[in-house]
Amino acid sequence: MLFRLIRPAVFALDSETGHRLALRALAALPARAPAAAGPLAVEVAGLAFPNPVGVAAGFDKDAEVPDALLGLGFGFTEVGSITPLPQAGNPKPRLFRLVEDQAVINRMGFNNGGGAAALARLQARAGRSGIVGVNIGANKDSADRIADYAVMARMMARHASYLCVNISSPNTPGLRALQDESALTGLIDAVIAARAEAGVTPPIFLKVAPDLEPADIDAITRIAIDKQLGALVVSNTTISRPALRSHHAGETGGLSGAPLRTLATQRLRDFRKATRGAIPLVGVGGIATAEHAWERIRAGASLVQLYSAMVYEGPGLGARIARGLEGLMRRDGFASIAEAVGSE
Repeated sequence: MLFRLIRPAVFALDSETGHRLALRALAALPARAPAAAGPLAVEVAGLAFPNPVGVAAGFDKDAEVPDALLGLGFGFTEVGSITPLPQAGNPKPRLFRLVEDQAVINRMGFNNGGGAAALARLQARAGRSGIVGVNIGANKDSADRIADYAVMARMMARHASYLCVNISSPNTPGLRALQDESALTGLIDAVIAARAEAGVTPPIFLKVAPDLEPADIDAITRIAIDKQLGALVVSNTTISRPALRSHHAGETGGLSGAPLRTLATQRLRDFRKATRGAIPLVGVGGIATAEHAWERIRAGASLVQLYSAMVYEGPGLGARIARGLEGLMRRDGFASIAEAVGSE
């Protein structure tokens, strides 16, 4: 209710300023304990999630408010993307609300304060409960992007519930080429080796694009199973453009929110079919209600993530979706989320 009261004032600001304001407001919230395990609890990659609803990477790029988000009822949160060195990202404006479409276009370009600053914040929360994944990326001007991912894996492994390798942002030129089979094999091997050097073994998730061909899906699936990845995150933003009404529709960058829902759901189904349930899936893209989340779970997702819908509905959305999921699970006769996964 509070967010709905202040939303007109927030929307009067440009999108990026509004986002910074939201982060400051979350940082000012009184400390609250993370969600407790209950009927929606689910285990993925050896991690016990109190509920399957999480915050997607991109919202808390620099690990500034993970505990505030967990205190709002999310089952987990994913910080980043974080790169070894600080980088300013692409020129502004680079973040656009498409209000008429309940969507967002961004071309941020991995803007973040760098690995050292984020690491200090994660170290400061050592000992606190709650699942906090770390989404890792490469600097735009890096001479060796695979080495960047290895650096980040080594740096963050001790302070991440899981590491998410992001090779699917459309806003760093050439990054999506790392989804090619040979490049991806070398990248995952480097990340696994770097994790071993850190002396710990948080699971490795891989975030993929929705704009994939069937051969890409098959290749990524083979590698993910062979390398025993913890999960596939399906999917990042899309470079495709369905019919949009907003005057921002022509902006370049990745499209997220409601127009991505159909494509992201289909891509999840494609990966479910390809993996045959051999690897957990995380459903992302256009989820704004408990019904959307339930559809993604029935289609094969063990977990779901939100971001763009929070722009329009506020950070309390995660708890509302979790409450709704519990009712839907009971309505359809399932005793657990795990039982419902892929049941369509």
